[in-house]
Amino acid sequence: MSPLDVTPFDRELAIRWDEGNESFIALETLRRFCPCASCAGEQDILGNTYRAPSRPYASNAFTLAGFSRVGGYGVQPVWADGHATGIYTWEYLQRLAAADLKG
Repeated sequence: MSPLDVTPFDRELAIRWDEGNESFIALETLRRFCPCASCAGEQDILGNTYRAPSRPYASNAFTLAGFSRVGGYGVQPVWADGHATGIYTWEYLQRLAAADLKG
């Protein structure tokens, strides 16, 4: 499954998939589940996960300043607070959308 269109709206990201369905993911959900090493951590060869110390989110942390497609497999958002290291694969976005629906 791959997207035909990815469009940010006021508080969510809308994705129209090639299978005909659509996903809507709250921007706050996207940011809170950022998959980058700083946010989600990194695993070593033994499976230990290392994370940076958690910090409070800035007031504009959930505002999307832009995004770019990364190859044919995902997108990289740029947040208004300057965070821009997370790459979200299409599969990861589908899982986030499914979890966001369960709420």
